[in-house]
Amino acid sequence: MRKHNKFLLALSLTLFAGFIGAQMLTANEAKQGREAEPAPTPAVQPAPANGKLLDHLGDTKVISVEPVRQMFSHRTHVVQYKIACVDCHNGIFEQKWGAARAKGDYTHEDAFDKGLYCGVCHDGKAAFATVGEQNCVTCHGSNMVAPDMIYFQKPVRTVVFDHKDHVDKGMKCAECHLQLFDTRAGAAEEQPEKFVMQALYDGKYCGACHDGKAAFASDTRCTTCHIGVRGNERRLAQSAEGKGKNAK
Repeated sequence: MRKHNKFLLALSLTLFAGFIGAQMLTANEAKQGREAEPAPTPAVQPAPANGKLLDHLGDTKVISVEPVRQMFSHRTHVVQYKIACVDCHNGIFEQKWGAARAKGDYTHEDAFDKGLYCGVCHDGKAAFATVGEQNCVTCHGSNMVAPDMIYFQKPVRTVVFDHKDHVDKGMKCAECHLQLFDTRAGAAEEQPEKFVMQALYDGKYCGACHDGKAAFASDTRCTTCHIGVRGNERRLAQSAEGKGKNAK
């Protein structure tokens, strides 16, 4: 009798342990199944129908730094004027950042004025022209009037370039920009190890013209361009004096 009771007790414990194990296995399988299931995809919020179609896409402005700093607003063109993406891509502009810049003709003289890139529409008829002081401000934030004089401070101080004198001689912007100089203030000075006299002797930068044939050689008439530290100090003093007189 005692042996029979021990047998029943052992059988009960075995059945109970099996039941607990089965429950734990089922729970683990359920947990693993939940982990294997992909997370539910959040519902896509529809674009609002109040005229702000691209708000859910964030900033839609394309800011270009080279060859010059300028701004293009997708929002204005797509939402306000209902221009489709395919109207500009991929016929006028490639859908690749920097593609226009890489072609080397992304300038007013080489492209816009000839009806390319922005000039396809901005011709003064379909949209405002790409020339004109007020129109320049729209995209560039300034009237883009070049300074009469440019003062380079690197790699040496101070080298002057008479911008107005060259323009008055009939030179066009495209003759120097972008092949010789970027149309961005300080671009050449950002690489002082390259913007050196040897580069000019090799026909780069100013040396493209100042070779002794088209214009005086870059290794002559040094003080025409190099006014040095003292010359720069006199220039700054004269500028300050002029501002003082104008203030009175």
